[in-house]
Amino acid sequence: MKDKIKLFLDTDLLEKYLLGTTDVLESNQVERYIAMYPEVRKVYEELQENLERYAKLHAINAPQGLKEKILFQIKQENKNRGRFFKYAIAASIAACIFLSSTYFFYNQNKNLQEENTLVTNKIKDLEMDMKVQLEDIRNQYIVLNNPNTRRFPVVGNKKAKELKAVAYINPVKKLSYINVSNLPQLPENKCFQMWAEVNGEMVNLGVIKDIGDKQKLFALPYAEDAISYITIEPKGGNHTPTVQNIVANIKY
Repeated sequence: MKDKIKLFLDTDLLEKYLLGTTDVLESNQVERYIAMYPEVRKVYEELQENLERYAKLHAINAPQGLKEKILFQIKQENKNRGRFFKYAIAASIAACIFLSSTYFFYNQNKNLQEENTLVTNKIKDLEMDMKVQLEDIRNQYIVLNNPNTRRFPVVGNKKAKELKAVAYINPVKKLSYINVSNLPQLPENKCFQMWAEVNGEMVNLGVIKDIGDKQKLFALPYAEDAISYITIEPKGGNHTPTVQNIVANIKY
């Protein structure tokens, strides 16, 4: 029985259930285990509390002013719609006199449709961004709390002795993250940049910016025997890594 419970807890069904991403069968299985086994119920309650604290800590705000912009565009659309109906009434009266006005109203309707499409697309883009960010938070939570996660301390070489970081690698979930807790001071025209060597190719992971939030995790692409690097590059980042300026590497 204990092996059965352990196998269940080694899956990510509890995390998926908490985030509402399980299907009907998975949800039924999770609810059954929570009801039947106190050990599972205890882990579930702990995960629920941890997730709530983690979500509050990493709460993501929508871009400033986006809500106001969308509401303004919707308001403008409604105004334009009202104007369109007025034009339509006038057109029905004057149609027999000046048929060419139909073209004008056609353009008005087309503009309204384009504005409506623009607002709809912006809302969809925002929803997609929030979905991606929520998935990233979910993965970070799994990596930090899953017992299969391995932790690798990362220190800089002679060129960056003060650099400190921790890499979190989970071979079961195939997830990799790194937390950079300290960066040495660089000249204004230089920056730190992250890279990953995956299947023989160097992948640019972007510039490591201000680390005011020392709990922030950077995602790493997971692959068997992958290697990640931190290099010193010109301000703004580079297209290819400067090999002689490698200051740290992470093998996982």
